[in-house]
Amino acid sequence: MTPVSPFQIERYLGKWYEIARLDHSFERGLSDVSATYRLQDDGSVQVVNRGFDGTRNEWREAVGRALFTGDPTRASLKVSFFGPFYGGYHVISLDQQDYRWAMVVGPDRDYLWILARDRQLAPEVRQQLLRLARESGFDVASLIWVDQARDDG
Repeated sequence: MTPVSPFQIERYLGKWYEIARLDHSFERGLSDVSATYRLQDDGSVQVVNRGFDGTRNEWREAVGRALFTGDPTRASLKVSFFGPFYGGYHVISLDQQDYRWAMVVGPDRDYLWILARDRQLAPEVRQQLLRLARESGFDVASLIWVDQARDDG
């Protein structure tokens, strides 16, 4: 899978809503998930993931740090939420014109996220991203479509 290039981190910053994801333990059971990216003075990117845990009836938040793995015009980063342990974060599809949607993969085919600036994604974009994910070897039948009904303030 090839990360997007050219990529402009300044345009990627801000809030993204999680439209769909493959299941993994650190987001299991969460709805209304968002990710907010902020550029830091040292050139790293602060990542704030936030979601609602319906079982506990509370918001959960995790703050991490992302670093480019090479040229910053290539959308390939590594992210850490747990100290010195980093995982891959690679944007493999992006609305290059307006930065309104993105598809992100992790270090392997167990991690996939579809993100958008809005709580919903146009059906034609959704189909385009599902096709790309399927062609890239992802199990799209296992995607969790994230409920985005709450305002997280």
